[in-house]
Amino acid sequence: MRNGGRAAALALVLALCGCGGGGPAASPQRAGGPEFIYVTDALIGVNQFLELGKTGTRDAAAALGGTSRTFESSDTDQSRRANIEAAVAARPKAVVLITFEFDDLSVEYAEAHPDQQFVLIDSCPDGTIPANLRCGVFKEHEAAYLLGVEAGLLTRSGRIGTVAASDIPFFHRWSDSFALGARSVHPKVSDQQLFVGGDNPVGDPARAKELALTITQAGADQVFAVTGGGNGGVFEAAEESGALAYGVDVDQCAQAPGIVVDNAIKRIDVVVKDLLTAIVQGRPGGTSVAYGLAENGSTVTSLTEGAAAGQCVVMRHPDVLKRVRETRDKIVSGEIVVPDPVKAG
Repeated sequence: MRNGGRAAALALVLALCGCGGGGPAASPQRAGGPEFIYVTDALIGVNQFLELGKTGTRDAAAALGGTSRTFESSDTDQSRRANIEAAVAARPKAVVLITFEFDDLSVEYAEAHPDQQFVLIDSCPDGTIPANLRCGVFKEHEAAYLLGVEAGLLTRSGRIGTVAASDIPFFHRWSDSFALGARSVHPKVSDQQLFVGGDNPVGDPARAKELALTITQAGADQVFAVTGGGNGGVFEAAEESGALAYGVDVDQCAQAPGIVVDNAIKRIDVVVKDLLTAIVQGRPGGTSVAYGLAENGSTVTSLTEGAAAGQCVVMRHPDVLKRVRETRDKIVSGEIVVPDPVKAG
Protein backbone atom coordinates (compact mmCIF):
# COMPACT_ATOMS: atom_id res chain seq x y z
CA MET A 1 0.00 0.00 0.00
CA ARG A 2 1.35 3.46 -0.90
CA ASN A 3 1.99 5.95 1.90
CA GLY A 4 -1.07 8.01 0.98
CA GLY A 5 -3.27 4.90 1.07
CA ARG A 6 -1.84 3.83 4.41
CA ALA A 7 -2.57 7.27 5.91
CA ALA A 8 -6.11 7.24 4.54
CA ALA A 9 -6.74 3.77 5.96
CA LEU A 10 -5.47 4.83 9.38
CA ALA A 11 -7.72 7.92 9.30
CA LEU A 12 -10.69 5.68 8.52
CA VAL A 13 -9.87 3.37 11.45
CA LEU A 14 -9.63 6.36 13.79
CA ALA A 15 -12.97 7.68 12.61
CA LEU A 16 -14.74 4.35 12.93
CA CYS A 17 -13.48 3.59 16.44
CA GLY A 18 -14.22 7.04 17.83
CA CYS A 19 -10.58 7.55 18.83
CA GLY A 20 -9.53 10.82 20.33
CA GLY A 21 -12.97 11.68 21.73
CA GLY A 22 -13.46 13.63 24.88
CA GLY A 23 -10.89 16.37 24.37
CA PRO A 24 -8.06 17.68 22.21
CA ALA A 25 -6.46 15.01 20.05
CA ALA A 26 -2.96 15.93 21.10
CA SER A 27 -0.90 18.12 23.34
CA PRO A 28 1.11 20.91 21.65
CA GLN A 29 3.37 19.40 19.01
CA ARG A 30 7.08 19.15 19.68
CA ALA A 31 9.12 18.17 16.65
CA GLY A 32 10.91 14.88 17.08
CA GLY A 33 9.50 14.14 20.54
CA PRO A 34 7.90 10.85 21.54
CA GLU A 35 4.15 10.35 21.20
CA PHE A 36 2.06 8.51 23.77
CA ILE A 37 -1.50 7.29 23.22
CA TYR A 38 -3.83 6.77 26.18
CA VAL A 39 -6.65 4.26 25.67
CA THR A 40 -9.54 4.16 28.15
CA ASP A 41 -11.72 1.16 28.95
CA ALA A 42 -14.88 3.33 28.84
CA LEU A 43 -15.97 6.85 27.98
CA ILE A 44 -14.42 9.37 30.34
CA GLY A 45 -17.56 11.45 30.90
CA VAL A 46 -17.64 12.34 34.60
CA ASN A 47 -15.27 9.51 35.55
CA GLN A 48 -12.56 11.40 37.41
CA PHE A 49 -10.31 8.34 37.54
CA LEU A 50 -10.19 7.98 33.75
CA GLU A 51 -9.74 11.73 33.42
CA LEU A 52 -6.67 11.50 35.67
CA GLY A 53 -5.23 8.92 33.29
CA LYS A 54 -5.68 11.37 30.44
CA THR A 55 -4.13 14.34 32.22
CA GLY A 56 -1.40 12.16 33.70
CA THR A 57 -0.39 10.92 30.25
CA ARG A 58 -0.53 14.43 28.85
CA ASP A 59 1.63 15.86 31.62
CA ALA A 60 4.12 12.99 31.43
CA ALA A 61 4.40 13.47 27.67
CA ALA A 62 5.08 17.18 28.13
CA ALA A 63 7.73 16.48 30.77
CA LEU A 64 9.42 14.04 28.38
CA GLY A 65 9.34 16.48 25.48
CA GLY A 66 6.60 14.67 23.60
CA THR A 67 2.90 14.69 22.79
CA SER A 68 -0.15 12.65 23.75
CA ARG A 69 -3.51 11.63 22.40
CA THR A 70 -6.50 10.02 24.08
CA PHE A 71 -8.62 7.28 22.49
CA GLU A 72 -11.85 6.79 24.46
CA SER A 73 -13.49 3.39 24.28
CA SER A 74 -17.08 2.53 24.98
CA ASP A 75 -17.53 -0.24 27.53
CA THR A 76 -17.30 -3.04 24.95
CA ASP A 77 -14.49 -5.39 24.03
CA GLN A 78 -14.93 -4.49 20.36
CA SER A 79 -14.38 -0.78 21.03
CA ARG A 80 -11.34 -1.43 23.21
CA ARG A 81 -9.79 -3.67 20.56
CA ALA A 82 -10.45 -1.13 17.82
CA ASN A 83 -8.78 1.60 19.84
CA ILE A 84 -5.73 -0.51 20.68
CA GLU A 85 -5.36 -1.48 17.02
CA ALA A 86 -5.63 2.16 15.96
CA ALA A 87 -3.09 3.16 18.58
CA VAL A 88 -0.62 0.47 17.48
CA ALA A 89 -1.09 1.52 13.85
CA ALA A 90 -0.04 5.05 14.81
CA ARG A 91 3.28 3.67 16.14
CA PRO A 92 3.60 5.79 19.30
CA LYS A 93 6.44 5.46 21.77
CA ALA A 94 3.98 3.76 24.13
CA VAL A 95 0.33 2.82 24.41
CA VAL A 96 -1.08 3.53 27.88
CA LEU A 97 -4.00 1.36 29.04
CA ILE A 98 -5.93 1.61 32.29
CA THR A 99 -7.89 -0.78 34.58
CA PHE A 100 -8.31 -4.56 34.76
CA GLU A 101 -10.48 -4.54 31.63
CA PHE A 102 -7.20 -4.56 29.69
CA ASP A 103 -5.52 -7.42 31.56
CA ASP A 104 -5.96 -9.99 28.80
CA LEU A 105 -5.86 -7.52 25.91
CA SER A 106 -2.57 -6.02 27.11
CA VAL A 107 -0.88 -9.42 26.89
CA GLU A 108 -2.53 -10.31 23.60
CA TYR A 109 -1.47 -7.12 21.84
CA ALA A 110 1.96 -6.92 23.48
CA GLU A 111 2.75 -10.42 22.23
CA ALA A 112 1.35 -9.68 18.78
CA HIS A 113 3.37 -6.44 18.50
CA PRO A 114 6.71 -7.02 20.26
CA ASP A 115 8.18 -3.77 18.91
CA GLN A 116 5.42 -1.67 20.50
CA GLN A 117 5.73 -0.62 24.15
CA PHE A 118 2.66 -0.87 26.39
CA VAL A 119 1.83 0.41 29.88
CA LEU A 120 -1.06 -0.86 32.00
CA ILE A 121 -2.18 1.25 34.96
CA ASP A 122 -4.10 0.06 38.03
CA SER A 123 -3.91 -3.63 37.13
CA CYS A 124 -1.59 -6.36 35.86
CA PRO A 125 -2.28 -9.70 34.17
CA ASP A 126 -1.48 -12.96 35.93
CA GLY A 127 1.49 -14.98 34.79
CA THR A 128 4.48 -13.88 32.76
CA ILE A 129 4.44 -10.24 31.68
CA PRO A 130 5.66 -9.66 28.10
CA ALA A 131 8.96 -7.76 27.88
CA ASN A 132 7.26 -4.82 26.14
CA LEU A 133 4.59 -4.40 28.84
CA ARG A 134 4.98 -2.52 32.13
CA CYS A 135 2.35 -2.51 34.89
CA GLY A 136 1.81 0.09 37.57
CA VAL A 137 -0.42 -1.03 40.43
CA PHE A 138 -1.31 0.54 43.75
CA LYS A 139 -1.08 -0.44 47.41
CA GLU A 140 -4.64 0.68 48.07
CA HIS A 141 -4.62 -1.04 51.46
CA GLU A 142 -2.07 1.40 52.88
CA ALA A 143 -4.11 4.51 52.17
CA ALA A 144 -7.32 2.77 53.29
CA TYR A 145 -5.63 1.98 56.60
CA LEU A 146 -4.97 5.70 57.12
CA LEU A 147 -8.64 6.47 56.48
CA GLY A 148 -9.49 3.85 59.07
CA VAL A 149 -7.29 5.65 61.60
CA GLU A 150 -9.32 8.79 60.94
CA ALA A 151 -12.61 6.93 61.29
CA GLY A 152 -11.51 5.29 64.53
CA LEU A 153 -10.60 8.65 66.00
CA LEU A 154 -13.71 10.47 64.76
CA THR A 155 -16.42 7.92 65.48
CA ARG A 156 -18.73 8.68 68.36
CA SER A 157 -20.89 5.58 68.10
CA GLY A 158 -17.99 3.13 67.93
CA ARG A 159 -19.46 1.74 64.70
CA ILE A 160 -18.05 2.06 61.19
CA GLY A 161 -18.84 0.42 57.87
CA THR A 162 -17.91 0.04 54.21
CA VAL A 163 -20.04 -0.25 51.10
CA ALA A 164 -17.86 -1.85 48.40
CA ALA A 165 -18.61 -2.95 44.87
CA SER A 166 -17.85 -6.68 45.10
CA ASP A 167 -17.02 -9.24 47.77
CA ILE A 168 -13.63 -10.17 46.32
CA PRO A 169 -10.08 -9.80 47.73
CA PHE A 170 -9.38 -6.74 45.57
CA PHE A 171 -12.14 -4.70 47.22
CA HIS A 172 -11.24 -6.07 50.62
CA ARG A 173 -8.00 -4.12 50.17
CA TRP A 174 -10.11 -1.12 51.09
CA SER A 175 -12.76 -2.53 53.41
CA ASP A 176 -10.56 -4.79 55.56
CA SER A 177 -7.76 -2.24 55.78
CA PHE A 178 -10.21 0.52 56.76
CA ALA A 179 -11.43 -1.63 59.65
CA LEU A 180 -7.88 -2.58 60.63
CA GLY A 181 -6.80 1.06 60.73
CA ALA A 182 -9.81 2.01 62.84
CA ARG A 183 -9.10 -0.76 65.34
CA SER A 184 -5.48 0.35 65.64
CA VAL A 185 -6.72 3.48 67.45
CA HIS A 186 -10.09 2.22 68.72
CA PRO A 187 -9.79 -1.51 69.50
CA LYS A 188 -13.48 -1.96 70.36
CA VAL A 189 -14.87 -0.40 67.17
CA SER A 190 -17.38 -2.58 65.33
CA ASP A 191 -17.30 -2.90 61.54
CA GLN A 192 -19.91 -3.85 58.95
CA GLN A 193 -19.12 -4.51 55.29
CA LEU A 194 -21.79 -4.73 52.59
CA PHE A 195 -21.28 -5.31 48.87
CA VAL A 196 -23.26 -4.02 45.89
CA GLY A 197 -22.74 -7.06 43.64
CA GLY A 198 -25.07 -7.69 40.71
CA ASP A 199 -24.41 -7.03 37.03
CA ASN A 200 -23.07 -3.52 37.55
CA PRO A 201 -21.39 -3.37 40.97
CA VAL A 202 -19.43 -0.19 40.24
CA GLY A 203 -22.30 1.69 38.63
CA ASP A 204 -25.36 1.23 40.84
CA PRO A 205 -25.61 4.29 43.13
CA ALA A 206 -29.18 3.45 44.16
CA ARG A 207 -28.12 0.05 45.51
CA ALA A 208 -25.02 1.59 47.12
CA LYS A 209 -27.18 4.16 48.89
CA GLU A 210 -29.55 1.47 50.13
CA LEU A 211 -26.66 -0.49 51.64
CA ALA A 212 -25.14 2.63 53.18
CA LEU A 213 -28.45 3.43 54.85
CA THR A 214 -28.52 -0.12 56.22
CA ILE A 215 -25.12 0.49 57.79
CA THR A 216 -25.99 3.88 59.25
CA GLN A 217 -29.34 2.67 60.55
CA ALA A 218 -27.40 0.01 62.46
CA GLY A 219 -25.55 2.82 64.22
CA ALA A 220 -22.44 3.46 62.12
CA ASP A 221 -21.42 7.11 61.88
CA GLN A 222 -18.43 6.58 59.54
CA VAL A 223 -19.00 5.00 56.10
CA PHE A 224 -16.35 4.17 53.52
CA ALA A 225 -17.56 4.35 49.90
CA VAL A 226 -15.78 1.97 47.50
CA THR A 227 -18.49 1.65 44.90
CA GLY A 228 -17.42 3.59 41.80
CA GLY A 229 -19.83 5.84 39.96
CA GLY A 230 -18.61 8.81 41.99
CA ASN A 231 -19.79 7.17 45.23
CA GLY A 232 -22.72 9.60 45.21
CA GLY A 233 -25.23 7.12 46.59
CA VAL A 234 -23.15 6.49 49.70
CA PHE A 235 -22.52 10.19 50.21
CA GLU A 236 -26.25 10.90 49.97
CA ALA A 237 -26.98 8.23 52.56
CA ALA A 238 -24.34 9.63 54.90
CA GLU A 239 -25.77 13.13 54.63
CA GLU A 240 -29.30 11.92 55.28
CA SER A 241 -28.12 9.93 58.29
CA GLY A 242 -25.86 12.54 59.81
CA ALA A 243 -22.83 10.30 59.22
CA LEU A 244 -19.42 11.04 57.75
CA ALA A 245 -18.11 9.39 54.59
CA TYR A 246 -14.80 8.54 52.93
CA GLY A 247 -14.01 8.36 49.20
CA VAL A 248 -11.51 6.66 46.91
CA ASP A 249 -9.26 7.18 43.88
CA VAL A 250 -9.59 10.99 43.64
CA ASP A 251 -10.42 13.93 45.92
CA GLN A 252 -14.19 13.65 46.39
CA CYS A 253 -14.53 16.09 49.30
CA ALA A 254 -16.01 18.78 47.07
CA GLN A 255 -18.82 16.41 46.03
CA ALA A 256 -20.27 16.48 49.53
CA PRO A 257 -18.74 19.30 51.60
CA GLY A 258 -19.02 18.71 55.30
CA ILE A 259 -19.70 15.01 54.70
CA VAL A 260 -16.56 13.54 53.11
CA VAL A 261 -13.74 13.29 55.63
CA ASP A 262 -10.91 12.23 53.32
CA ASN A 263 -10.08 9.99 50.35
CA ALA A 264 -7.72 7.14 49.55
CA ILE A 265 -6.29 8.43 46.29
CA LYS A 266 -4.16 7.02 43.51
CA ARG A 267 -1.43 9.25 42.09
CA ILE A 268 -1.88 8.13 38.50
CA ASP A 269 0.25 11.06 37.34
CA VAL A 270 3.22 9.79 39.34
CA VAL A 271 2.87 6.24 38.03
CA VAL A 272 2.37 7.16 34.37
CA LYS A 273 5.36 9.48 34.36
CA ASP A 274 7.55 6.92 36.09
CA LEU A 275 6.71 4.12 33.64
CA LEU A 276 6.91 6.28 30.52
CA THR A 277 10.26 7.64 31.68
CA ALA A 278 11.51 4.05 31.98
CA ILE A 279 10.47 3.42 28.38
CA VAL A 280 12.13 6.58 27.07
CA GLN A 281 15.30 5.69 28.95
CA GLY A 282 15.27 2.19 27.49
CA ARG A 283 15.06 0.34 30.80
CA PRO A 284 13.90 -3.31 30.68
CA GLY A 285 10.16 -4.03 30.72
CA GLY A 286 8.17 -7.10 31.65
CA THR A 287 7.69 -5.64 35.11
CA SER A 288 4.99 -4.80 37.63
CA VAL A 289 5.69 -2.01 40.10
CA ALA A 290 3.51 -1.43 43.17
CA TYR A 291 3.09 2.16 44.35
CA GLY A 292 2.18 2.89 47.94
CA LEU A 293 2.86 5.56 50.53
CA ALA A 294 6.65 5.27 50.24
CA GLU A 295 6.51 5.69 46.45
CA ASN A 296 3.98 8.56 46.66
CA GLY A 297 1.70 6.55 44.40
CA SER A 298 -1.03 5.89 46.97
CA THR A 299 -1.91 8.39 49.67
CA VAL A 300 -4.81 10.30 51.21
CA THR A 301 -6.03 13.72 50.16
CA SER A 302 -5.17 15.30 53.52
CA LEU A 303 -1.46 14.53 52.99
CA THR A 304 -1.25 16.11 49.55
CA GLU A 305 -0.07 19.57 48.62
CA GLY A 306 -2.91 22.04 48.74
CA ALA A 307 -5.06 19.95 51.09
CA ALA A 308 -5.41 22.88 53.50
CA ALA A 309 -7.35 24.78 50.86
CA GLY A 310 -9.67 21.85 50.14
CA GLN A 311 -13.00 20.82 51.63
CA CYS A 312 -12.14 17.59 53.44
CA VAL A 313 -13.65 17.40 56.94
CA VAL A 314 -10.45 15.98 58.44
CA MET A 315 -8.69 19.32 57.88
CA ARG A 316 -10.75 20.67 60.79
CA HIS A 317 -9.14 18.12 63.12
CA PRO A 318 -5.40 18.83 63.51
CA ASP A 319 -5.07 16.19 66.21
CA VAL A 320 -6.36 13.53 63.82
CA LEU A 321 -4.08 14.79 61.05
CA LYS A 322 -1.09 14.52 63.36
CA ARG A 323 -1.93 10.87 64.06
CA VAL A 324 -2.38 10.18 60.35
CA ARG A 325 1.05 11.65 59.54
CA GLU A 326 2.66 9.60 62.30
CA THR A 327 1.00 6.44 61.01
CA ARG A 328 2.03 7.24 57.43
CA ASP A 329 5.63 7.59 58.53
CA LYS A 330 5.52 4.26 60.37
CA ILE A 331 4.15 2.49 57.29
CA VAL A 332 6.83 4.06 55.08
CA SER A 333 9.58 3.03 57.52
CA GLY A 334 8.22 -0.51 57.81
CA GLU A 335 7.36 -0.23 61.49
CA ILE A 336 3.71 -0.85 60.53
CA VAL A 337 3.00 -3.41 57.80
CA VAL A 338 -0.54 -3.33 56.45
CA PRO A 339 -1.46 -6.82 55.18
CA ASP A 340 -2.62 -7.08 51.57
CA PRO A 341 -5.92 -9.02 51.34
CA VAL A 342 -5.18 -9.87 47.70
CA LYS A 343 -1.97 -11.69 48.61
CA ALA A 344 -3.61 -13.26 51.63
CA GLY A 345 -6.41 -14.55 49.38
